[in-house]
Amino acid sequence: MFLGNEEKLYIMDKAEGNKAQVEGHPAWGSVWDLATGQAEVMDIRSNIFCSSGMHLPNGSYIALGGNTAVGPGGNLGSSKPDQWSSDWDSTYQDFDGTRAIRVLNPCKTGDNFNSAQCKWFDESTVLAMKAKRWYSTAEPLADGTVAIMGGFTSGGYINRNYPNNEPDGPATQNTYEFFPARAEDPPKLQFLINTSGLNSYVHAFLMPSGKMFLQANYSTILWDPATNEETPLPDMPDKIVRVYPASGAVAMLPLTPENNYTPTIIFCGGFLMDDDQWGDYSFPRINTFYHPASKDCQRITPEPTDGSAVAYVKDDDMLETRTMGQFIILPDGKLLVVNGALNGTAGYSQKTGEIDNFGDMPYGESLAGGPVGTPAIYDPNAAQGSRWTNKGLASTDIARMYHSSAMLLPDGSVFIAGSNPNVDVNITTIFPTEYRAEIFYPPYFSATTRPQPKGIPSKLTYGGDSFDVTIPASSYSGSANDAADNTIVAVQRGGFTTHAMNMGQRFLQLNNTYTVKEDGSIVLHVSQMPPIPEIFQPGPAFVFVTVKGVPSNGTYVIVGSGNIEAQTKLAVAALPASVKMDNVKGTASDSSTTTGSNGGSGGSGSDSAAGGSNKTTIIAAVVGAVAGIALLGALVGIFLARRRRAAQRAGGSTGTYPMSVAPTGAMSGASAAAGFSALGASKGGRESDSSAFVPLQHGNNSHAWNASTASLDRPYRDDGDMGRGSYDPYGSHHGTGVPPQRGPY
Repeated sequence: MFLGNEEKLYIMDKAEGNKAQVEGHPAWGSVWDLATGQAEVMDIRSNIFCSSGMHLPNGSYIALGGNTAVGPGGNLGSSKPDQWSSDWDSTYQDFDGTRAIRVLNPCKTGDNFNSAQCKWFDESTVLAMKAKRWYSTAEPLADGTVAIMGGFTSGGYINRNYPNNEPDGPATQNTYEFFPARAEDPPKLQFLINTSGLNSYVHAFLMPSGKMFLQANYSTILWDPATNEETPLPDMPDKIVRVYPASGAVAMLPLTPENNYTPTIIFCGGFLMDDDQWGDYSFPRINTFYHPASKDCQRITPEPTDGSAVAYVKDDDMLETRTMGQFIILPDGKLLVVNGALNGTAGYSQKTGEIDNFGDMPYGESLAGGPVGTPAIYDPNAAQGSRWTNKGLASTDIARMYHSSAMLLPDGSVFIAGSNPNVDVNITTIFPTEYRAEIFYPPYFSATTRPQPKGIPSKLTYGGDSFDVTIPASSYSGSANDAADNTIVAVQRGGFTTHAMNMGQRFLQLNNTYTVKEDGSIVLHVSQMPPIPEIFQPGPAFVFVTVKGVPSNGTYVIVGSGNIEAQTKLAVAALPASVKMDNVKGTASDSSTTTGSNGGSGGSGSDSAAGGSNKTTIIAAVVGAVAGIALLGALVGIFLARRRRAAQRAGGSTGTYPMSVAPTGAMSGASAAAGFSALGASKGGRESDSSAFVPLQHGNNSHAWNASTASLDRPYRDDGDMGRGSYDPYGSHHGTGVPPQRGPY
């Protein structure tokens, strides 16, 4: 998913048997309208499964790579140039996406979505990468050029054979290239060879120096894209893996004047296995779904400015173990973690090194178990030991497992959708193909008065003259001086989200002073972007003004020139001194500006849902925010029936998991489901005073979307040898086989 502008959210799926149709075939693309809650299908020609993506300086987006063409059951498409790939499938009508560069110019409601200007451009004979890439990473340079790194050429669970005696074999893609393309063939990136196997969706963040921080397996480097030189950095403590399929939650912490805009990266969760237990292309060698994920968090500042040595620093543990958790930076500078599971990893398989028969797999094809339904909030500025809380946070009963995504919306809520640890559409397995979508409303939605800033420009420069933003007295309550002292102006980018990561996500607080006026209005004198495009690359973003913890709606802006080019760096204009005025107050009522009790502290998160917030105003705010949402439709439209396995498998644990325990006083289990239904459908009350999950309203609940006829009661193919080590669930039936001459896998 990515947020195209203030009106449209774009959603992509793999090519599979969705009931929704476009141009005579299953749809795997849609655009969701934030105002109406309606989704429209979009035609994407190639298989976008497990691609990467990034914004461009002008506000367009590119989606890069993916899987080869597949048909029902994930089998290779009908047109096969060889036995390992497919150009096209006659049933799903998807083209090979492994080299695709798809381009989209986000449109608005008044535009003609039938015109070419609003459609995906997806034609590999005209525009394509030089190398096949699946599970690759994208990160922009300071001029807006996009670096594209790594991936599989075919692949599977992890990107290697075992023993790993060919780390740069033909199924791996240990190279990098750029968009726009450069003349040379894609060079090798030694770091990818060194981290062989556990280097899919490598974590990448551009640093102020122009070098790129890269982390994969348990290794870390600074990489210079201009020279291809690598500088080793310390290993991840305890060798915990954070990249796919361990899939830890990873983000750059907010860049602020207080930290001198020095990037720090936080890693939380993930998974730890012995090297041999990770297995190979086929599957893990242990039953991952019975093994707890990590709760460990680490921070690292790759380019410290205080002369200190680069080091990982132990941070507060998360409140529970979590794999496939996803960080969403909120407008108040805190980080929300959502989705994921207590045990296991991302990926899917029909067997493991300990289970030979798919019928004995306790959670279908999922390699994770124990969905985590309660989010948590991390406050990077709180004292160590009290940075995590889930106090007062509502829970969801929808399992958000492999292939789930989340995205910050312009009103400060978080859109959550997806989950499909299955090779094709499957609505009867324990963790089914999930079409339901939710919006999570963070605790600040308990305030019914939101700031209404005026004067935010449509473009921001790197340095240059400041600009003024006016906050009317009606936007806050209490002392004007206090409100002005507790106001931040932040530029945010949600990025391109897939696989529990948000490529390109950033939060940068602009420097500001203020003048309090006699009428209670506050004029903010705001600096432009710091003249360091490396820390917030040119392109689309949203500006939020947050007053005493309550954010405004985001205003869409373009940062930089709008072109792929060296960005102009201007001198930073001096800001006037702040001017206070005593005995001046805002005109909003105190009760309307009260936020939820979750203030980013609370440590264990076991406190009761605290008072101080008004349940009536929360319900009014949230219901008002979703009153227009009716049918999500298209790819994310219909409630699906689910059933659990009737009995636990022999030798395994229970076939069902409760959602992770909600904090005392918040919803969990059946009460949570009832609370969501009441709030979303009948505008009733809920148990939490601080936050809300709201299921988007749908129609036609009795229809189950399942166009696939593939059976999930047995393997999709029977090649006469289903013994351990020979059947690849990501192999030829999935369009990603590894040539047998490479040895057993």
